[in-house]
This record gives sequence, structure tokens and C-alpha cells, in this order.
Amino acid sequence: MKKTNSIDPAKYWQAAVALSAFTMLYNLAEGLLATRFGGEEEALTLFGFGIDSFIEMISGAGIMAMVLRIWRQPGAPRGGFEQSALRVTGFSFYLLAASLVTGAILSLAVGHQPRPSLAGTIISLVSIAVMWALVLGKRKVGNALASRAILADAQCTMVCIWMSVTLLASSLLYTLTGLAFVDALGSLVLAWFSGREGREAFATAAGMEDACSCGDSCEPAPSHSTAD
Repeated sequence: MKKTNSIDPAKYWQAAVALSAFTMLYNLAEGLLATRFGGEEEALTLFGFGIDSFIEMISGAGIMAMVLRIWRQPGAPRGGFEQSALRVTGFSFYLLAASLVTGAILSLAVGHQPRPSLAGTIISLVSIAVMWALVLGKRKVGNALASRAILADAQCTMVCIWMSVTLLASSLLYTLTGLAFVDALGSLVLAWFSGREGREAFATAAGMEDACSCGDSCEPAPSHSTAD
């Protein structure tokens, strides 16, 4: 008789919480390194990337609370902490976007020249690798639990990868060419991502279905649970 695959939901919910916790801790470490080196090198894109990591950490706290709520009380309404975290995240993303745009304009106006360094390249490469591993892990857990919310969180992590790619491209181009406007251009792209995430964070807090700050792009949950 052929055995059917079965999953232990508790095991996958524990994995979901662990992935959320690791995401928060990684963003904290990444933010500290990126803002330090970005400040020392006067590199706007790298510094802005570091601030974004801190904002993602705040968002991660709301996501962890959401995962714990769905695990323990399926169908329960979004808690006050989750909504507050989303609003703080949205405001912070908007503030970051405005700061990056202002900084880019001033940088271009005065012809500011950052100090060339490999820090941005290294940080972005590590971030891409770590975030991709997190995407795979969150997708596996989300599919196993048929959880739209966890799959949405995985999609948000994909946005973080694109921001890391932006930092990588900016860092490499500036290191190779020494053109000052490359750093300003990279910060403008980060500003676009930040504004988009801020808008989605406020929309989600206002009453959209469970998702993270980029919930409009989440994938539909599968109709059944399977083990990978």
C-alpha cells in the first residue's frame, strides 16, 4: 500500500517564526554595516540601503507578530501591534525616499564625489545570497502551510533582493568608472523602491488582506498542502 506524504503543521509554523526572526537579525547587522561604511565613504546609495535595512527590521517585527497570530488563532483580525508596525514602516519608507531624493539632488548639484570602496559590492553580494535563501525557505514553508501571508512575505524578500541588486550595480559602476552621478542615480532607484513599499505598508494597515508591505504582488496560495 502506497503511503501518502503528511506534514507536521507545527514544524512548519516554527520554521516560519525562525525565518522571520533571522530576517530581523540579519537586517539589523546589515543596517549597522551599511550605514557605517556608507557614512565613512560618503556613499549615499550604501547609506540609504543601510537605513532601509533598519526599516525592514521594523516591518519584520510586524510580520513575526502576524505569523504568530495566524498560527495560534487562524482567522483572528490583525492586531494593533501589526497595524502600528505597518504604519511606522510606511512613514519610515516615505521619509527615506524623500531623504534619498533630496540627497541625490544635492549630490548632483555640488558634484559630490564618494570615496571608492568595495564595501557596497561585498554587502550587496552577501545580501543577495542570504535573501535568496530566505525566499526559498519562506516559499517552501508557505506552500506547505498553504499560507498566502507567508508567500507574500517571501515576495517582499524578493523586493529586498532587487534593492541589493541596485546597490551592487551602483557600487560596481562607481568603482569601475568613478562617475559621481552613479551614486546619485542608485539612490534615486532606492527611493523609488522605498516609496513603493511605503505606499503598500499604509494600504495594508488600512485593511488589505494579510500581507507584508508589498502585499499587492503576493502570489495566490495553493489550494492544498504538500511537502517538498
